Amino acid sequence: MNAMTEPSLDTDPLRDPSLYFNRELSQLDFNFRVLAQAQDAQVPLLERLKYLCISCTNLDEFFEIRAGTLRHAQDLGLAPGPDGLAPQTVLSRIHDRAAELVKAQYECWNEVLRPALQENGVRVLGRNSWNARQTRWLRAYFRDEIMPVLSPLGLDPAHPFPKILNKSLNIVVVLKGKDAFGRAGNLAIVRAPRSLPRIIQMPENVSGGKHDFVFLSSVLSAFVDELFPGMEVKGAYQFRVTRNSELLVDEEEVDNIALALRDELIGRGYLRAVRLEIAEQCPKPIVRTLLENFDLPENAVYRINGPVNLNRVIQVYDLVQQRPELKFPPYQQRVAPGIETLFDTVAEGDMLLHHPFDSFAPVLELLRQAAEDPNVLAIKQTLYRAGKDSPIVEQLVQAARNGKDVTVVVELRARFDEEANLGLADRLQEAGVQVVYGVVGYKTHAKMLLIVRREGRKLKRYVHLGTGNYHSGTARAYTDFGLITADPDIGNDVHLIFQQLSGLAPSLKLKCLLQSPFTLHAGVLKRIDRETKHAKAGKPARIVAKMNALNEPQVIRALYQASQAGVQIDLIVRGACTLRPGVEGVSDNIRVRSIVGRFLEHHRVYWFANDGAPDLFCSSADWLERNLLRRVETGFPILDSELRGRVYEEALANYLADNLNAWALQPDGAYERVLPADGAMPHSAQATLLAKLCG
Repeated sequence: MNAMTEPSLDTDPLRDPSLYFNRELSQLDFNFRVLAQAQDAQVPLLERLKYLCISCTNLDEFFEIRAGTLRHAQDLGLAPGPDGLAPQTVLSRIHDRAAELVKAQYECWNEVLRPALQENGVRVLGRNSWNARQTRWLRAYFRDEIMPVLSPLGLDPAHPFPKILNKSLNIVVVLKGKDAFGRAGNLAIVRAPRSLPRIIQMPENVSGGKHDFVFLSSVLSAFVDELFPGMEVKGAYQFRVTRNSELLVDEEEVDNIALALRDELIGRGYLRAVRLEIAEQCPKPIVRTLLENFDLPENAVYRINGPVNLNRVIQVYDLVQQRPELKFPPYQQRVAPGIETLFDTVAEGDMLLHHPFDSFAPVLELLRQAAEDPNVLAIKQTLYRAGKDSPIVEQLVQAARNGKDVTVVVELRARFDEEANLGLADRLQEAGVQVVYGVVGYKTHAKMLLIVRREGRKLKRYVHLGTGNYHSGTARAYTDFGLITADPDIGNDVHLIFQQLSGLAPSLKLKCLLQSPFTLHAGVLKRIDRETKHAKAGKPARIVAKMNALNEPQVIRALYQASQAGVQIDLIVRGACTLRPGVEGVSDNIRVRSIVGRFLEHHRVYWFANDGAPDLFCSSADWLERNLLRRVETGFPILDSELRGRVYEEALANYLADNLNAWALQPDGAYERVLPADGAMPHSAQATLLAKLCG
């Protein structure tokens, strides 16, 4: 049904706001599930530290993007979403819920992890625990390594409040007395340059411990008086401001999006403030001064019992070596057979890769072989996030140097990777690669690689399609599927999409693939409706889907209608989910679970029972409005029945059986941990895959 002709709330009870959770609040709640991993004594200690830091980093990004966007929506007076909550109401609830999360994070650090680390010989020492020898060493370190790069700023009419960079560490200092010019001290700001390490490791011969660390913020606060000789320091309080980081480029009004983005990136670190973190003991008048300077309301301040940049303690994870008992046991990724002659291997049958259990090496090797093979004529690829020093980019450069026709669609607007992507686009262009920046108004999020190879008198296409980015690092940390195929229909579909992205082609009629913003949304709705009709006809009907997030209203209403018809629906949604399951008469046949484990759940898989002829798609797209309607995405079928069965068993059935790392979404919006039923064997989906595929 077209959005223009959709029934109103008066005629469609499924549009009732009470049937929808708020997307931002649901996303925020995901971090409580991450934090629960940090609180779980069954998880190795340094891994628990990592989970704590991930929850902190996620919260930073939440404020930079979600809260920042909400404040913009509030300013514009935008209407509420499907949940009926106005932006101002959501912001107020965010503050309350985020305050709970922050309190839990610092309790976890101060009362659980820090003492446990100390018991295991990993000490993060606060100022009140330094002995005389440690204090002398740290004072010398401050004078030699820190003080020379600091530029303290006393606040007076000639020195107004400085610009404070997004998420930077700062100290506000309360002074008493007069300086050499006779100026009365009041307040000063000390900014910590980003060149300084946030975690300092003390030498074993000084501290007595092999793994003894100190926060930079503690050192700055302890010795800040040396920056103001002759004056009395009455107090020093660390603070950090978080700013909106969503870049707003009016693509219709710019001639060159790359130049426009470069200009926007220059000022990104100084966009509108959205959050202030301040030391717990900071006096109220100073807090008010900071709030006024950053133009923030009272509900934007968070008082912190510890370092304001707690996520920086993640450095300890890498600095602590030779303590395997404190980390997850290592595993050996499986390397697919036939990697030495990939074109021959794939010509005989499709290759399915399940990362991180399967190595990313076949994808890199496919590109390497294509770059060197004289029969390969052209290579086309999308890049959303490639990572620093990407081997993918190296192979594309080499292919261009070897005379291949190489075209790369680089998405410049990949959030927080804009600068990196501008750099890799420049590098590719310098090597002779044709770089395309995608489609104005639509981020290119699809993961596609196309290789055109001459075989005899014919040209043959080899394709890689994935649910995750072409990034070797995340391929070891995220769960994703990749398909390498020589299927001619899939190859032709991918060819047509690349033609559309690089040229001005009309909408396409694809044979196998679903594509956003054209057919993926409609294709999902069509298949949900098909299951609904099967259920109404008395046939078994079921939907199982796995994704990172779900909020698209039409899809949710279609799922509600399917549930009302009797379709059994299981959704595995890692993060935000605005669908309310378990509502009598509406969604009582829908179950939603979230999995949080060793690896970040990232693959998107949609399975429809289809009256005994299952329909299964892997995709780059979540069931979010942006993915289905405002991005270039693909959904690709797994045509080989054996591989299709593998995807279902490994990514769907396996995860529905998880009773160790699963959380079930309740009708009231709370998530409850799934525990093994009486007599049931414990089952971890990720551990099962590690044992099966990497054992």
